[in-house]
Amino acid sequence: MTVYNNPIVLQRADPWVLKVDGEYWFTASDPEYDKIAIRHASAINDLQKAPETVVWRKHETGPCSKYIWAPELHRVNGAWYIYFAGAEREFEPNGMPTHRMFVLENTDDDPTTDNWTEKGQIVTPIDSFSLDATTEVIDGVQYLVWAQKDPDIPGNSNLYIAPMANPWTLAADPVMLTKPEYDWECIDFLVNEGPAFLFHDDKVFITYSASGTGVPYAVGLLTADRGADLTDPASWTKSPVPVFKTCAANGQFGPGHNSFTKSEDDAEDLMIYHARNYTDIKGDPLFDPNRHARVGVVRWREDGTPDFGVPEPDDVWSPITTDVLPPDGGELAGSAVR
Repeated sequence: MTVYNNPIVLQRADPWVLKVDGEYWFTASDPEYDKIAIRHASAINDLQKAPETVVWRKHETGPCSKYIWAPELHRVNGAWYIYFAGAEREFEPNGMPTHRMFVLENTDDDPTTDNWTEKGQIVTPIDSFSLDATTEVIDGVQYLVWAQKDPDIPGNSNLYIAPMANPWTLAADPVMLTKPEYDWECIDFLVNEGPAFLFHDDKVFITYSASGTGVPYAVGLLTADRGADLTDPASWTKSPVPVFKTCAANGQFGPGHNSFTKSEDDAEDLMIYHARNYTDIKGDPLFDPNRHARVGVVRWREDGTPDFGVPEPDDVWSPITTDVLPPDGGELAGSAVR
């Protein structure tokens, strides 16, 4: 069993890890929100020092010119796709971001080449704040799940699902899976975002994150049967309580916006998430760079439901300032906590 060191990558929020042929491909929100970069390694613990390749930069003006958030790298039908959110202008006066969802494609074997092409915006029936697109091919159907603002529903974002005609086009109108409704989903902001698929036995799970991006941020869970109509809200059940949240005893605050991958021996499911190790955030939490990427092992209960445990304490160095670090984390990255 591998012993993982946390954090696995410093100053990378919304971490996404995709394992392909034994190699871990990592991307995440850059703390300057101006680019998309990929790094890869054959072991989770080696991702921090793995070279980072910038594969796309924000536009100078227009759509995708501000606040590039939460890229995800996917492999669909032999091609690579990056799903991400970008904005055209600053936040609205009421604090609402202005993001829309976009797709990049690379048909090379290696996703770090410069062969990325822009496939454009994912068009949804409501033209509104949208972000955090994730995708999965299930029983031959590609689905997209994402977060979006509905002007008729209070709050920032709800989660939606739709089948896809191709990796950048919806094939049907979306269906809402969840909206912020429980108290723990409505702290600071009414938010459901950051969906991620997880599979076990005959179940399909979607985790998501809720509330503001500070200490209250926590992870929720949706569950459906494999083979059910995943575009029918009645197929899904929602946990009334968070399944992963702040653990002050371990010095871990606001965990969330996770992805899932497999351990090096493929024997265990891993949850890759971000969290901070302090609560004294100056200003908007979004602009504090110290949401670090971390890893935890998913345990499975006898009834087939996931047990995410609690965020593990740090055992390697992390910064105490808000200075943006180099991609490799600097000289102290990976050194033991003193």
